[in-house]
Amino acid sequence: MSVARFIADQRIKYQVPHTLVCALLGVSLAWFYKWIKRADGPGAASGLFTDTDRRRDTIDRAVKIAFKKAKGLHGSPRLHADLLELGWKVSEKTVADSMRRQGLVARVIKRRGGLTRADKSKKPFADLVCRNFTAPAPNCTWVGDITEIPTGEGKLYLATVIDLFSRRLLGAATSEHPDAELACAAIRMAVATRGGKDEIWRDDEAERVIFHTDRGSTYTASSFTTLCLELGIRQSMGRVGSCFDNAAAEAFFSSLEWEVQSRHDFDTRAQARAVVIDWCYGFYNHDRRHSSAGMMSPINYETAAATQQDAA
Repeated sequence: MSVARFIADQRIKYQVPHTLVCALLGVSLAWFYKWIKRADGPGAASGLFTDTDRRRDTIDRAVKIAFKKAKGLHGSPRLHADLLELGWKVSEKTVADSMRRQGLVARVIKRRGGLTRADKSKKPFADLVCRNFTAPAPNCTWVGDITEIPTGEGKLYLATVIDLFSRRLLGAATSEHPDAELACAAIRMAVATRGGKDEIWRDDEAERVIFHTDRGSTYTASSFTTLCLELGIRQSMGRVGSCFDNAAAEAFFSSLEWEVQSRHDFDTRAQARAVVIDWCYGFYNHDRRHSSAGMMSPINYETAAATQQDAA
């Protein structure tokens, strides 16, 4: 008796899942499925491939294709949303089981150190967010932070500005130095993305855009605080040493580390900049699904919200 026949018989005669038998015998599912398809023509005709087996095989193929399309970055919740959008009727648990069978893992956890260095000579701004990382509309609350990306040439620093309404990345500036100039570049990018100063300016100061950060010296520097005043942006700051006070910005960097840095070893800053910016403005804004944005990408979420508002 062949190994494949033995595995098939365990399922047919004793209701032992072939996935379990394959795992116990150290046989890959892909090999077993190929054997089934070769056995007497279609597997169903020989009684070796049930409807459940065929559907599982079809789902595995669909999950693998969707996983590859998402660059190996989507876990089961996001892959489930991808498949539903394509018309599949499948549960998140089924997608998770398929990923487990195929050894598809979306994340490799990695920790990063903080860059926050407070300037004790500067008075920090009040916390206007209080860990409420939601916004009723675009340009109500933005968050930002700076992280480092190691390369063979030395560190590359990335400053970000994210709109809490959709989690859209509005500004992503890079530099060799984590200074106020870098933070200014990111906030200017964000304002330009939203159409310029005239589009975000509010005469009523209480209604102006809030930009929430940590208390690092970068964000309390005179050049940065002056720029925010000129643009009509209210600054807000969390406490020192509390990542939870700027959790939305930290979450972005966590995704960046898991989905980009853990998969690349950058030789140069230029190489790192190209890959990171492509992920930021390409995959993250246009394709990556966010639970806080109805499992849609930031761009799609804003487009859907604008369409709904126009219809109303």
